[in-house]
Amino acid sequence: MSKGMSTAALRIASACFCCCILLNITAFYARCENLRGQFLRLHVIAASDTAEDQRLKLKVRDAVLTAGGELFDGSVTAAEAEEKIRPAIPVLQEAAEQVLRANGCEDTVIVTVQQEYFTTRQYGEITLPAGVYEAVKVVIGEGVGQNWWCVMFPPLCLPAAEAVASEDYFSQEDADLLRQPVKYRAKLKIVEWIEQLLS
Repeated sequence: MSKGMSTAALRIASACFCCCILLNITAFYARCENLRGQFLRLHVIAASDTAEDQRLKLKVRDAVLTAGGELFDGSVTAAEAEEKIRPAIPVLQEAAEQVLRANGCEDTVIVTVQQEYFTTRQYGEITLPAGVYEAVKVVIGEGVGQNWWCVMFPPLCLPAAEAVASEDYFSQEDADLLRQPVKYRAKLKIVEWIEQLLS
């Protein structure tokens, strides 16, 4: 085999290898995108990072979860969020503001249902890939403090969170991705990098 032919063969092999890697990453990215569409998240942002505002954040969280009742019990999917939660927004805001007033705080609360970007995050044994998720966002006052978040569907906000990756919610393949982040660490980093470029 001539030197020219071996160089050409090496280039072809390299191109094939790169194509395989690209296809693999593309398939994994699509899998993460599909998975994100199955989650509905709750995101509560404190007015500031003072100890008092952080304490109030948790009180607002509890008030919103209580006022939401069956909306936040894991029965409302991400696809239903706009339709089922949006009409209840005034009730959620009022419950949050009542808690603030009872604690001597005059901050306003804004509750929205929106698409929101999250980095790769871990919740107990579950790791969620970076990307845009449907979320119920609760902003207290200026909303510049540390946040609290969980997943409302499947019901990670509830004590039964360890069952989230069961086949009741996900395929075995998706449950594997959620529960074994070390196995997918490099791919999850690439997905996060792509999402940051796109956001």
